[in-house]
Amino acid sequence: MSKKLVKAAAYLRTSSAANVGRDKDSDKCQRAAIKSFAKANGYEIINEYYDAAVSGADAVNERPGFTRMLKRLATNGAKTIIVESPDRFARDLTVQLTGHDLLQEMGIELIPASAPDFFTEDTPTAVLVRQVLGAIYQFEKAGLVAKLAVARKRKREATGKCEGRKPLSETAPEAVVLARQLHRKRKGSRMSLRTISAKLAAQGYVNERDNVYNPKSIATMVG
Repeated sequence: MSKKLVKAAAYLRTSSAANVGRDKDSDKCQRAAIKSFAKANGYEIINEYYDAAVSGADAVNERPGFTRMLKRLATNGAKTIIVESPDRFARDLTVQLTGHDLLQEMGIELIPASAPDFFTEDTPTAVLVRQVLGAIYQFEKAGLVAKLAVARKRKREATGKCEGRKPLSETAPEAVVLARQLHRKRKGSRMSLRTISAKLAAQGYVNERDNVYNPKSIATMVG
């Protein structure tokens, strides 16, 4: 008789909007690592939640995907969350520790596929390791942010400009095409921007925070 699989939710997070999209590998790599761990350790992934373009320093209860996951876990019987690595859960040490405490209070186990015992060992050494690694993640991120700031400054000094946020035509080309089609569809009175936004959402096209596009974004799409 085969062993019953333990239900679990997969949580994915990508910090930069530049690493989000069908042509990017961040979510694909995370998903592969989680699925591989689940298959090897007797877990069944029943739901997946993805916070795209969400900082690892944001409190977990302020993330759209994570919040939806917690609400779902309260009703579907799963009490385990699997992430690719501890820093995918949170890079900021304080957020990591307070977020894990919140999950413990809810009776939910958090397992990083790259270090399964990271949050479960309670020996003084394990606690110290968690804190040190969390501090290292923070240090690495701060160093990266500083390097990027220097690079942007040099580019502005050399060219007078620096690359900003990518346009919706690059990050959401299918949504732009549909928005323009809807904008042209009605003869006489045009469809309102809010109506177009609602119709996009009904087709599964929402912004990077899983919210409907605001009228300004729709105006940019159809302009």
